Amino acid sequence: MKLINDYSELIENEIAGISFPNEPKNLYDPLSYFLALGGKRMRPLLTILSGELFGEKKENLMPAAIAIELFHNFSLIHDDIMDAAPLRRGKATVHEKWNSNSAILSGDVLLVKAYQLLSHYDAHKLSALFLVFNKTAIEVCEGQQLDMDFENRMEVSEQEYLTMIQLKTAVLLACALQFGAIISNASEENRKNVYDFGLHLGLAFQIQDDILDLYGDPSKVGKQVGGDVICNKKTLLSIVARSRATDTERQELDFLLNEVNIEQKVLKTRSIYDNLNVKAFCEETMKKHHELAFSAFNKIKTPNSKENIKALCNFLFFRDF
Repeated sequence: MKLINDYSELIENEIAGISFPNEPKNLYDPLSYFLALGGKRMRPLLTILSGELFGEKKENLMPAAIAIELFHNFSLIHDDIMDAAPLRRGKATVHEKWNSNSAILSGDVLLVKAYQLLSHYDAHKLSALFLVFNKTAIEVCEGQQLDMDFENRMEVSEQEYLTMIQLKTAVLLACALQFGAIISNASEENRKNVYDFGLHLGLAFQIQDDILDLYGDPSKVGKQVGGDVICNKKTLLSIVARSRATDTERQELDFLLNEVNIEQKVLKTRSIYDNLNVKAFCEETMKKHHELAFSAFNKIKTPNSKENIKALCNFLFFRDF
């Protein structure tokens, strides 16, 4: 998609232009390495497209867009440590390539860099940006904690899970969109509608990510297939499976939690999910949030074309990576 490629190139050039000191190497080299891994850069794209929706120039939106991306990467570096993930975007994670202590400190630097970028804006806009950013940062931490708490619980409800992914994932997409609206001086009503749009888009995106983790093409997804199953993470797939399973199937799922053969663990779990038609249910839930997102999107009032941001979001919804 030309739109995404063009904007992604601008964002990549901006990220590549971020300079880090040479020393200490074990603090700064991981940052250059991790940022060079790339990614979809969806969040900065949303900030730019949101701002352009209300008539702002992309160069005025770029500092906030990159701030969102740096915060996202900060959270990924720390999440990988907590999840003991060996791969990120098909490459070794920072804690695997260096060590956990260096990864923690490097992630912290990205968080500080994000705040430095936001300080580019004048006091009036900075106040509004900090308000939503600080709220979002705390919510992301709350979501991550709930995610880890769920690993120690056998039963988690569908609503509990949706609350967790709203905090861990969806609020950051909503924040990215609202950044664009704030910088472009959009009305309070438009800021709210943009935020709600991002919130439901984020829920749909995370449910899709859960599905792709187990059913996606590893060469496209860039992560270990079945990583959530291997780590016994609660996902919408696992929660729905337990709610639909017979006593025998539930016992088998419980047994698989301690399966040491990773390949067998993934294959057998997926087989049970397939028998319970779990994937189709999750896809329907994802579709519901996609529809709610575009219900909010249609309430946004602007004389400018909505086609670019609509095209991006539809592309993300129908992705296979």
